Amino acid sequence: MDCCLLESRLIEHCAPTLAGMKAAGLFNYFYQEKQVILNELDMVNEMLNQRGVYVEALLWRSDSVLIYTYRLKHLQDELYYPGVMELLGQYGYTCCEAKSCIHHLKERLYNYECFPHEIGVFLGYPLEDVKGFIENKGKNCKSCGLWKVYCNEGEKQKLFEKFKRCTKVYMQVFDEGRRLTQMTVLT
Repeated sequence: MDCCLLESRLIEHCAPTLAGMKAAGLFNYFYQEKQVILNELDMVNEMLNQRGVYVEALLWRSDSVLIYTYRLKHLQDELYYPGVMELLGQYGYTCCEAKSCIHHLKERLYNYECFPHEIGVFLGYPLEDVKGFIENKGKNCKSCGLWKVYCNEGEKQKLFEKFKRCTKVYMQVFDEGRRLTQMTVLT
């Protein structure tokens, strides 16, 4: 089975995660048959899990699935960052074990009308920007990039440029024939 489309989308949306620069990435993936995408996810995980990267479906819809790509160790470290579990505790997260938190995030995605804005924590966004987004209801940001910036705008713009360059290079070398496993940094 060929996973080229899924691999291409992973690189397009998650190159900084594959490169070990960011904890996680998220993208919507359209499909025709659910079993086909489940098989593709299994194949991609077989390739990437040994490199510390996991890819899973967070939310299924009739013709698309929200794909979450993450580095388990990196995510776990981010959950231990001061203030993160305090914020997540406000939304019913009861422990700081990454797999348990992902499970609770999935439940929130399925059971609530509003998109759970704490998801920024799971994507490796800076805590001050996640809090700023929640407190300001997505308004009054200083700038926008991969996320809405509420603090340290110049620093975040440099980070966005770094992620953009990473994605451009990853897409180029993938188009030239490099395999996903070759492009996924072992951390």
